[in-house]
Amino acid sequence: MVSSSKIYKTQVQFFKNIFTNSFLILIKFIMINVKALFKSTVLSTFFFFGAISGSLAEEENYSPLDSPSFFEGLNTFTTVYSQIKLLYVDDIDDETLFNNAIRGLVEGLDPHSSFLEPSGQSDLSESTRGAFGGLGIVIGTKGEYIEVVSPIDDTPAYRAGLKAGDIILQIGDQNVSQINLAEGVKLMRGAPGTTIKLTIGRPDIAPFVVEITREIITITSAKGLLLDEGIGYLRIAQFQRPTAALVKTIVADLVEKNEGELDSLIIDLRNNPGGLLDSSIDISNLFIDEPGIVVYTEGRTPYSNSSFPTKPGDILNGAPIVVLMNRGSASASEIVAGALQDHKRALIMGEESFGKGSVQSVLNLQDGFGLKLTTARYFTPSGRSIQAKGITPDIELENISLKKDEDEDSIDLSQQEKDLKNSLSAEEVEAPVAPTDLSAEEIIESQNDISDIRDEEYVDLLKEDYFVHEAMNVLKALKIYKK
Repeated sequence: MVSSSKIYKTQVQFFKNIFTNSFLILIKFIMINVKALFKSTVLSTFFFFGAISGSLAEEENYSPLDSPSFFEGLNTFTTVYSQIKLLYVDDIDDETLFNNAIRGLVEGLDPHSSFLEPSGQSDLSESTRGAFGGLGIVIGTKGEYIEVVSPIDDTPAYRAGLKAGDIILQIGDQNVSQINLAEGVKLMRGAPGTTIKLTIGRPDIAPFVVEITREIITITSAKGLLLDEGIGYLRIAQFQRPTAALVKTIVADLVEKNEGELDSLIIDLRNNPGGLLDSSIDISNLFIDEPGIVVYTEGRTPYSNSSFPTKPGDILNGAPIVVLMNRGSASASEIVAGALQDHKRALIMGEESFGKGSVQSVLNLQDGFGLKLTTARYFTPSGRSIQAKGITPDIELENISLKKDEDEDSIDLSQQEKDLKNSLSAEEVEAPVAPTDLSAEEIIESQNDISDIRDEEYVDLLKEDYFVHEAMNVLKALKIYKK
């Protein structure tokens, strides 16, 4: 047993030996990175794995040294630091301790801010290229486990039957409760053609194991089908760089198949985790033909305050629109739904959306480190903050199935933004898969490879989809009413 007096004497000597050097190193490290934070170029601003380009305004007059509480906190930090160096069972190097401290500083702010080590920067860069070996799911945390926020269309996870709200209990032999989200992502990614076993928890049934073969995940962001005479169906899985051009082409193709203008359109944004802000704005503008704004952002700095205007032109010429949403619809999806709803251009049907209404900026720091920091909230044209609230549908629908012989559906446990640890509050005034570099032409070409038979099968499945079925009924009723 080490006596308290001995510990105290050791501490005093310890501080005499290291305080000058360590304190100065710490202050230098903090000030270098504070300076880098405010002067670095923003790589991208994320709306749930999506981005806009820009640069941060410089805050020349800000310094943490001007705050008396800074030194109080620093005193506590150095005390804890010294105890770890003196008494922890293993010898931990200074770099690891500093990185852990910074990581805790940032991740304690909200669920979407994070300190990026060089490897994390590399993973982020890989994600934004939109092609990697993986399963095709957007994930988040739920307690000590990993939750499936949404499976991505036509990916291994989607075909394996994973659902929004599924809880991943085990990855291979690794208990998920013993690892963090980043470690879970690394375990699930891997070389295409290799397999991974996931133990899944789903309400009302016993945990089960699915074996999934990894593939190169390249997301086709949108596809369209003609469900019935005059009724088009547009599925947007994610908002990528070419998605707006793709949507415009898809609608033109549907008009051609219909041999005339569409009477109505269903836009399916269910389980769409978001994507590029610019893409969501461009797509909104395809259907809005009146002056105003699509979305605006507010933060603490002038850089964070932006407004994005509407542009004239409606590719449907005013034909009715129903937008389908659920709890897996987040970020850029909510921007589109909120804009169309506020401009009274579409009827929103389904479930309350996820509620991801915050903006993240990614900044370069020293030596390959980075910082993903929440810098603003976004608002719909009428001034509604979506953060932790989501988009409330005009017509609420329960997530049920029309299939008569299907077992009772499991309860949807997908988390919303407001359920996440440290989530930002709504302010009244608020697998990750990201954009692909494929061009609109390349994506259209890949879609043309899908056979007509597969499209017909897909239409049949959609007609068994309760949300789509109800949307079609509403649109048919509107058509009759207009006559």
